[in-house]
Amino acid sequence: MNAEEYGKIIEESSIEQNGRKVLPCAKAFDLSGRYGIPRKDIGAYCTDNGIKIIMCQLGCFD
Repeated sequence: MNAEEYGKIIEESSIEQNGRKVLPCAKAFDLSGRYGIPRKDIGAYCTDNGIKIIMCQLGCFD
């Protein structure tokens, strides 16, 4: 799977909330396990594309 395919999966899994795209942390972990996308790559994609990670399980993203 390449970066373009990763991006499509992440985009389809994000939701719109208060006018911006968000991705719950638990969903990011699920995508990582299900599709083999490194969590680091999910975080980088979200940062680069304005998707906020919410409900972080470690408290890193508020």
